[in-house]
Amino acid sequence: MRILYSFLTRISYLFLWIAQYFSKKMKLFVSGRTQVFENLAQHITSKDKTIWFHCASLGEFEQGVPIMKAVKREFPNHKIVVSFFSPSGYEVKKSTPVADVVIYLPLDTISNAKKFINVVHPSLVLFVKYEFWPNYLFELKNRNIPTLLISGLFREGQVFFKGHGSFMRKALKSFDHIFVQDKTSEALLHSINITNVTVSGDTRFDRVSHQIEHDNSLSFISAFKENSLCIVCGSTWPEDEAVLLKYINEASEDVKFIIAPHNIDTSKIEHFRKKLKGSSVKYSEKEGKKLADYSVFIIDTIGLLTKIYSYADIAYVGGAMGKTGLHNILEPATFGVPIVIGKNFENFPEAKRLQQLAGLYAVDSAAECTEILNKLVTNSSFREKTGMIAEHFVNSNTGATNITLNYITKLNRNGLI
Repeated sequence: MRILYSFLTRISYLFLWIAQYFSKKMKLFVSGRTQVFENLAQHITSKDKTIWFHCASLGEFEQGVPIMKAVKREFPNHKIVVSFFSPSGYEVKKSTPVADVVIYLPLDTISNAKKFINVVHPSLVLFVKYEFWPNYLFELKNRNIPTLLISGLFREGQVFFKGHGSFMRKALKSFDHIFVQDKTSEALLHSINITNVTVSGDTRFDRVSHQIEHDNSLSFISAFKENSLCIVCGSTWPEDEAVLLKYINEASEDVKFIIAPHNIDTSKIEHFRKKLKGSSVKYSEKEGKKLADYSVFIIDTIGLLTKIYSYADIAYVGGAMGKTGLHNILEPATFGVPIVIGKNFENFPEAKRLQQLAGLYAVDSAAECTEILNKLVTNSSFREKTGMIAEHFVNSNTGATNITLNYITKLNRNGLI
């Protein structure tokens, strides 16, 4: 089965290579992997000690950051290597100060796994949340390199829990320990006889809880908002913007909107902008403008959303109106902001829990979106109570980083790192 899997992985690369001529993202995916081993050789010597984190994309990186920072403090003489599968993670974080080396993960073939681990020679490996690459996991297991899964999240429909999933179950059993976000994940793993599991919670709570301690001020957002009530619509997709449009166009003049699309696509932004009845300005054209004169501010750049949420009175978090996946609701929640999302969030336990606590509201149409936003805007006590619930939700769920770090510290005391 492993030989067949490796063969199919190689075949898939052929299709990816062809796809690069039709997709900018696929071009980055392919070209970014051409110099991985040369880059590693330039930054890692045989004498270096390393700890390797693997993240699928940007969201997983953010989950891993609290542990990366803690590990960096605990092991100051180790180099931190961070690998990404997706360009949307690598291209944004390739210069992050958290890591000493940031690279794409070569495709999961037997030869790539052996060569990569030879060059990196990690003392400890941590996979974040998702992505279970069998050849890498088997090779790490064969070399007795401690390998952990952190902030894991499992669902009944995954291949591990199917009759035909024996190969992937074997890969999953290669982890020395698995830290999961909830008891449902723990129970699923127990059902396939994986017991080296700890319910640690989600490290994203630790990540966002510290954001409030940072300087989140942005002068241009202050100039735009002034004393108006502000609704921040973060990581939106066209499906989200479609349900928001009605309310934006009907809102009173003392309500302002900040739209931060997930993908910075100029043509799509302009298409949406033409549908707006009020005045709008983009981040890229803000210079020389009196921002207070506009009702909609479109953020056509990346890296600002977390700070922008600190200015929100209400947040709409995108991704769940379509099928692309809900984006991070914890970023606005940590600032005590009430949250509205789309209807498709069944795979996001944090959203389910916050909805049950009445700190989050889900909508499935423009009419529902308008109704809940109207209530949050006009009823200040309801808005404040909802925001307080969201903030408390974050503060009461921190601690995953310490649980994981305690295990790593124990490994070190036992001479295993």
